[in-house]
Formats: sequence, C-alpha cells, structure tokens
Amino acid sequence: MPKMLIADDNAQITSVLAEYGKQEGYEVLVARDGQQALDLFTQQQPDVVLLDVMMPRVDGFEVCRTIRKISDTPVIMITARGEDFEKIMGLDIGADDYIVKPFSPGEVMARVRSVLRRMTRADSSARQVKEIGGLIVDLDNYRASIDGQAIALTKKELELLWTLFSNPGRVHTRENLLNSLWGYDYFGDSRTVDSHIKRLRAKLDRHDHAGWEIKTIWGVGYSFEVTGDEA
Repeated sequence: MPKMLIADDNAQITSVLAEYGKQEGYEVLVARDGQQALDLFTQQQPDVVLLDVMMPRVDGFEVCRTIRKISDTPVIMITARGEDFEKIMGLDIGADDYIVKPFSPGEVMARVRSVLRRMTRADSSARQVKEIGGLIVDLDNYRASIDGQAIALTKKELELLWTLFSNPGRVHTRENLLNSLWGYDYFGDSRTVDSHIKRLRAKLDRHDHAGWEIKTIWGVGYSFEVTGDEA
C-alpha cells in the first residue's frame, strides 16, 4: 500500500486530510512538527508528502530542502499564506506543487493525483510495458495479452487496466479512477467506472489466468491483486 505523509501542526487539518488520503488508498502517516516529518520520511519512505510551511522545530521550507537532498518524492506544500514570494521559494527549493489554506480536501487529493501523473509520464520510458503472471500490458502500443493471446480492449479499458496493474495491491476509489481517467471536470458518476470494470473483467476472463485478479473492495473501489506464486 502506498504511503502519504501529512505534516501539519493543526490536528483538525491532519485529521481531515488523513481521512481523504485513506479513501484514496494510502497508508497515512501524520507528523505534528518538522523534525517528526523528517524522521517519518527517513523511516517510512512515503510516496507523497503534504507539507505545511509553518511548523514547530523545523519549518516546511527546511523540511523540503532536506527531502530534496535525498529523494525526488513528490512534495506538495500547504500554507495559510498566499504571498507570491513564498510560492516561488517553495517551488525553487523543490516542491512539486503549492496550495493555500483554506482549501478543499478533494482539491488537495486532485493535486496529489496530478503530481503523481506528471511523475509517471516523466518516467514513462521505463514503465510503459509491464508483465505479471502471464498478463502483459503495453501502454506504448495500447495492447494487452494473456499468455501470448491478444485481448481486444478499448482505449479506456486498457488505460483502466494499466492504472490498476501498475500499482498491485493499491486500492483505487471509484472517484480516483473517474478523475484520473475521465478527467477532474468530468460530469459522470461512479457507475461509469463500474461498467468499464465489468466489461474489462469479462474480456480478461475469456482466457485462463491464475495468480492475479481485479478485486472489488466493497464500498470503496477496485485493486489489482497478485496471489499465489506471483505474489
């Protein structure tokens, strides 16, 4: 399960963001000050960091500087201040994005998804073809196969499979999949995701396969689960 580190000395903010982060499928780590944030980052190696600027002991700018010396993990800085020079400073020291309080937790999660998509595209040369348990997904050429047998998928079905397949074990909420694949401003609903999952499963299940499955997480969404010898 991917990890999200939330560093903010405001317990109300960390509580709300933590809940949204869990709904997005993250294991959430919470730091109340900058030193604790650095300690948790070193120990737990999170996949993304939400970082408040004004914190006790070590401020967010210094935390970001330290993280950038050892890692390219995405960092989104959060502050109650909106001065341009602070935004410029944050971005100059290596923050990937910047959001000003008050904010919508949903917008913060959308920013997280956007940053992670940008990083995925930047690293795409090494990540466009993957194989697990006889299933090969080739995003470069929009092809998929099971044990050498081609699977006829639509563009959206293949993108959906790739999103699940690229993060085995991660739970993707319906809202996350809807926003990631159809766009943040898409005026559809979660039934769009369900119908695509149903068609995708039907096509995959025409071929014998073992060691993996697209699993429904009731009330939440879906995950690509690796089982047996492939785990």
